[in-house]
Amino acid sequence: MIKKQVIIIGGGPAGSSCAWRLKRHNIDCRILDRAVFPREKLCAGWITPEVLEDLEISPSEYPHGIIALRKMHVKFRMLRFKVPTLQYSIRRYEFDYWLLKRSGVPVETHNVRQIEKDRGEFIIDGAYSCTYLIGAGGTGCPVYKTFFKGSKVRMDENLIVTQEEEFPYDYSDANCYLWVMENDLPGYAWYVPKGNGYLNVGIGGKAAGLKKRRDSINRHWEMFVNKLKEKKLTPGHDYNPKGHSYYLRNGSAALRQGNIFLIGDAAGLATTDMGEGIGPAIRSGLNAADAIARGTDYTLNGISRRSIRWKWLRFRK
Repeated sequence: MIKKQVIIIGGGPAGSSCAWRLKRHNIDCRILDRAVFPREKLCAGWITPEVLEDLEISPSEYPHGIIALRKMHVKFRMLRFKVPTLQYSIRRYEFDYWLLKRSGVPVETHNVRQIEKDRGEFIIDGAYSCTYLIGAGGTGCPVYKTFFKGSKVRMDENLIVTQEEEFPYDYSDANCYLWVMENDLPGYAWYVPKGNGYLNVGIGGKAAGLKKRRDSINRHWEMFVNKLKEKKLTPGHDYNPKGHSYYLRNGSAALRQGNIFLIGDAAGLATTDMGEGIGPAIRSGLNAADAIARGTDYTLNGISRRSIRWKWLRFRK
């Protein structure tokens, strides 16, 4: 049996950032993930300057494709306006693998099926044991399912469902577009250019709102594709989207049980306005690592619930 002080289940931005910080604290840890990296990860993929600061890197030092987005073109019902901002678009296929390698922590491909607690230790599939267990496995995290299911960490009303696609495309429009509540969708759609000739388009909305209206995310996806055709943003592309789900942040979440921690999408930390998940995932991973190393409380201090300061908006006709 492999014994470590900390085992992190999930190698995405939350898990790899947690491992990176733990290694700095000279704490022995290992990452388990069912996927082989680099792996496809659908995501609009925008990150803030705060994310880069947390990772202690500048945009020029990032070794893969990255584009600065200095404004977002937003349509909300009959209003059109620009949001002055500074964010960056990245491809999760590249970003997550880079973070994982940079952590310097051993990674094993393993699909976790059973976690048991035995005399203060956590036994994973009879093959691994640890004193501290970190759940960083996204919405389907086995740590959440084993120890937190039925709690109020993630609420059904905060579940977001999506349809999206990322593909190589010689786009002529390098702007970032958002369509908010288009056709009464309880969410928004996006068009996000990325580096090295890639484009991500998608749509996401609250599952509870769709269900209440007897609506579906698939119907809104079809309308969105027609919108893209109407705007001539992706001429000639035949879409083949995939779906996934995640949770917006819940105000009363208890994300620690003794030596068990939830971080990132396993904890449901996406911002309540834009559904931004990368920044909260990374900072929650760093906070959990510091709590273990220093013997302090695990908190969400420094993790904002919202992405946009609306006073910055500039409206236009």
